[in-house]
This record gives sequence, structure tokens and C-alpha cells, in this order.
Amino acid sequence: SIKTPMLDEMANTGQKWTNFYVAASVCTPSRAGLLTGRLPIRTGMCSDKRRVLFPDSNGGLPQNESTIASLLKTAGYATACIGKWHLGHLPEYSPNKRGFDYYFGIPYSNDMDGQFDGVPYREGCRNPDLVRFNVPLLRNSEIVERPADQTTITRRYTEEAISFIEQNQEAPFFIYLAHSMPHVPLYRSEEFENSSLAGIYGDVIEELDWSVGEILESLKRNNLDENTLVVFTSDNGPWLIFDDHGGSAGLLSGGKGGTYEGGMREPAIFWGPGLIEPEVVMDLGTTLDLLPTFCAMADVALPVDRTYDGYDLSPALTGSGTSPRDVVYYYRGTQVFAIRKGKFKAHYITQGEYGGPERTVHDPPLLFNLYVD
Repeated sequence: SIKTPMLDEMANTGQKWTNFYVAASVCTPSRAGLLTGRLPIRTGMCSDKRRVLFPDSNGGLPQNESTIASLLKTAGYATACIGKWHLGHLPEYSPNKRGFDYYFGIPYSNDMDGQFDGVPYREGCRNPDLVRFNVPLLRNSEIVERPADQTTITRRYTEEAISFIEQNQEAPFFIYLAHSMPHVPLYRSEEFENSSLAGIYGDVIEELDWSVGEILESLKRNNLDENTLVVFTSDNGPWLIFDDHGGSAGLLSGGKGGTYEGGMREPAIFWGPGLIEPEVVMDLGTTLDLLPTFCAMADVALPVDRTYDGYDLSPALTGSGTSPRDVVYYYRGTQVFAIRKGKFKAHYITQGEYGGPERTVHDPPLLFNLYVD
């Protein structure tokens, strides 16, 4: 019921990874893991109470953490962060302090800074006309719009990414494009209203698909497509409490906030006509592996003063080998709830994502063969 021709083409001409995971099932720790290549518990970007940062939070990604951007800058890369940040909104935690030359986006989730005035949170997010979301839109450290016009946010993020590509086409560049959609509340531009058969959620996804197509076309137009690696994935699974606004994990159980497969196993496409061997890859991979993979491909040495939890996936990407990853840890806050090794997954603790079943410790653990279940 949702048309995604650009993503389909990206998958058909690149690699589709079917066992790809994130570092956590909610925004802040997941993004910390992606950018640092380290489990969020190592960077302090996880909590057992408030699991993500809020506009009244005082913390953020520590300044002594290296990011993909800061490491690639050592090899002469121009770097940009476009979209949702959610790793600290105070000046000392901004993308510009974490290796990014340029930032344009919303510093946290688009459902924060909401004036609900008695409207239930769930109803306000599903019907944003009932609530004023006062989120700021920043260019570097300057607020350029507040509240951000979120009906145009996907288009503007796309235009910013293309502009950065065109301005930096003569030298290597790294863009971290973190779309605010399809996080609730959902918004799409006028051109995509009622474009899909799946309601507003489908409209949002079809506009994101358009965005992918525009960016890939800009790479082709500037003769950069055969020397650029593009990765498409998500930071967590569908927010099931929002029903048809939250998305679907298909055959996978659970969603955002939990440690079942639907919360942490994500779609992943790697694309690069001159770099990637097209195929469907069933090896294990995670967003933790992006930093060491990118650094290996850019010939950048990793710092030796810290532990990394990611692996270099470039052998699998180029067709010269397989993924070295054999284990995935499923953290919820500061605790390991489950571990996958090869095809088997052991659940030591289970808990409903948001409400629902209470926390249960399993001894012996629940054991699943993910190839058949």
C-alpha cells in the first residue's frame, strides 16, 4: 500500500541487509551508537528512567567521544549533519562540537516542546492540529524558525543535503542525514497529501522515498555516484502505540522501545555502483559497524585509547568476504535484555515497550532460532 520505487531501485542495484540492527530501540542511545561505533552504555547515552534526552536535559554526547564526522575530518572530509540530532541541545553538545562543519535541523524529537493544554499526548501527536509543537529549526547555532514548519521539513532537509553535495563535490564529504519523519507527529508536504493508500503514514514514507531519489540523482548528476557510499536505515522500530501512524515491523514481533526483533532489527540498504557488490546479504550487521567500516574505506585509523563495538563490513560490501559480526547485544537502558549469537537469540529479560506486560526475568532464558521463528 506504499510505493517506494526509489528505495526499491536502491536495494536492487545495491545491497539489502536482512539481519541488520541498531544499538538501542529508542532515539538517543541508538544515534549515539551509530555515530561513535560504541555501545551507548560506554558513552553514558542510556538511562533506565528517561531513555532519551529532553529539552530540559542538561547532558549530551560527551566531548571526548570521537564520531564518524570527527574521524573523517582528519582525512580532509567536509562534514554535515542535517535533520534530527537528539544527542544534546545545549551549545557544548551541538553537532558543530562533534565534528560537523555544518548543521541544519531540529535538535531533538519533533514531538517535544508541545503545548498540549489538556489534550492527551497520544491524541495530540496523531492530530497535531490540536497541539502547538514549538520545536526550533537551527542552522548551526542560530534558530532560523520556531516553531519549525514541519510540513516542509522533509523537502528542506533534502534540499540542504543536495546543496552540500554540490558545494563539496571537488573533495570528499560525509553527510549524516537524519530525517525527522516518520516520527510522530506526522507531517508531509502538500504535494504528497493523499498520495498513498496507507494514509498519512504512507504519504510520509512516499515523500522520504522521493527524497532518496533526489539525493541519488544529485550524485549521478555530479558524477559522484561511483565513488560515494550511501546507507539507508532507521534508528528504531515502529512506534506501535500510535497504530497506523507508527508504522509496521512486518513479520517481526514488537516495536520501538523493546528488545524483540521489531524494536531493533531494521531495514538497511547499502548503495554505491562503483563500490558495492549488489546482492541480498543475510550476515549480521549493526549501525555500530558504520564507523569502523567508513574509516576503513577512507583509510582512517581508529583511536587506540577506547573500545569499539563495531566491525569493518567492507569485505561483505565489496564481495571479497563476509561480515565478521556474530553477536548482537540488545540493551534496554543500561541492561542487556537479550543476546543474539549466529541464528540463536536468548531473551534473559522481557518487558512491554510502553506499558503492557511487566518486566519478567527468565531463568533459563527464552531461546529462539531466528531463522525459523
